[in-house]
Amino acid sequence: MRRLGVHTSIASGIHLSLERANALCCSTVQIFSHNPRTWATKKISDEEIERFRELKTALDIRPVFIHSSYLINLASPDEEIRKKSIGLLSHELRTAHLLRADYIVLHPGKAVGRDIKEAIGRASEALSLSYESAGSRVGILLENTAGQKGDISSTIPMLSDIIEKTPPGSVRGLCLDTCHAYAAGYDITKMEGLERLKGELLKYISPLKVELIHLNDSKRGFASGVDRHEHIGEGSIGLPGLKRFLSFPFFNATPLILETPKKSDDDDRKNLERVRELLGWDKSRVSAKG
Repeated sequence: MRRLGVHTSIASGIHLSLERANALCCSTVQIFSHNPRTWATKKISDEEIERFRELKTALDIRPVFIHSSYLINLASPDEEIRKKSIGLLSHELRTAHLLRADYIVLHPGKAVGRDIKEAIGRASEALSLSYESAGSRVGILLENTAGQKGDISSTIPMLSDIIEKTPPGSVRGLCLDTCHAYAAGYDITKMEGLERLKGELLKYISPLKVELIHLNDSKRGFASGVDRHEHIGEGSIGLPGLKRFLSFPFFNATPLILETPKKSDDDDRKNLERVRELLGWDKSRVSAKG
């Protein structure tokens, strides 16, 4: 069965994120390794690390994805922020290694008023420094962005340019966010748009591939350049568009993580159920996971 999960909380213990995922009958998961809105990090105890490793195996939750901090901007023209970004990404890579997580998902940053090509070069260099400093072999997945002002990763060619100047093996592939792709001008609701996306991935990214899909509806319209996620089927992409995307053979084995709005676990359950229906899963196969 295709791997499907959500982003879960690490509150009260990082290992509890896996228990929360299991309670939702998820087979994969995404987490933060610390508070993503602060530069400060807290040491994870050896006991928590061991428990996390045990649960990952016992519950068969894989791959495990760690989303990097929102503060990281590897392309920043502010040297202090760039230095802190390199240090924080290195820390997150080391943490991922300790937890035996499979990938780090990274937004490489923004140009902040600078030339896009220059910013891409700075991001590549900073990513390389982070990876080498960490001494970790956990791979990085670059995530596409929505095309907001200063974005350096909203198109497949841009992502390719970032990867080109990084050490072999540091970037293991892409995380494709459906909301971001749609907002950036890839019409994934239509076959022509999907074929265009596939063609760019094969031309610019191969032999790397999409290792994760963030499956989100979009609150704003096509090519809006606005990053606003919506519940599955309630946004501009809609149920027919998401069904067409999920049915596209090029992506039909890629793990799915939902990052839909959440005020309670019921929101996750409802969105997961809608995706399972779109995938044509029967409830007995899903309940067997729990």
